Amino acid sequence: MKNKLVIVTGASSGIGKACALEFAKKGANLVLAARSVDKLEIISKEISLLGVEVLCVPTDVSKEEDCKMLMDKSLAKFGKIDVLVNNAGISMRAAFAELDLEVLKKVMDVNFWGTVYCTRYAIKSILENKGSVVGVSSIAGYKGLPGRTGYSASKFAMHGFLEALRIENLNNDLHVLLACPGFTASNIRNSALAADGSSQGETPRDEQKMMQPEEVAEAIVVAVIKRKDRLTLTTNGKLTVFLNKFFPKWVDRMVYNHMSQEPDSPF
Repeated sequence: MKNKLVIVTGASSGIGKACALEFAKKGANLVLAARSVDKLEIISKEISLLGVEVLCVPTDVSKEEDCKMLMDKSLAKFGKIDVLVNNAGISMRAAFAELDLEVLKKVMDVNFWGTVYCTRYAIKSILENKGSVVGVSSIAGYKGLPGRTGYSASKFAMHGFLEALRIENLNNDLHVLLACPGFTASNIRNSALAADGSSQGETPRDEQKMMQPEEVAEAIVVAVIKRKDRLTLTTNGKLTVFLNKFFPKWVDRMVYNHMSQEPDSPF
């Protein structure tokens, strides 16, 4: 990764921040994108201590013009894009029958369209450099999660888009990675949207018992270096994906039982 240029969206916290630091440790230069400028500046100083170059670009990935500006500024400073990590994302938690459809639209705008916009404006340079497009997805992209209809829909859409992109470029040496952690400690659940679009606030899960973002980031960087197509993390995540191929109805019930045990479950 020495002197490669890596763009990370949603870089202000969680998996995005951990990925930025991990790529920097491998010698990559970084472009950090997120809505929180203050947080980006703090992370930028930390990364600069590792002896690499860093550019911070305030970005709302749900806005096409922001994504174009992000890539334009990256190319203006570094002249190339080697790796794009589409990590920016939001979640939601509500029964669909109670859901304001604007919530689902907002989740799709960030998780799916944010990935599409960023990839579209980065793809020419990535192809020129035989680089990588990474989608930080979820097991929810393989199995629909009750109470997370919008989130699962956005991740299924991301999977279809990136898989098609990979196949479309089989002869162009484009690397496309779908990274699917299980539940990972981050603030995505704290900021998840409730049925009316408000933030749910306190996470319904024990964050300390989950995989930590640093573990996920290490696995993603290794997968990029080895140019893997898919990365599925946690034992439960791997079992869910595997068993769903053969016993989907049984897995439906298991997922329902597991998710219904959350505090204040919406179903």
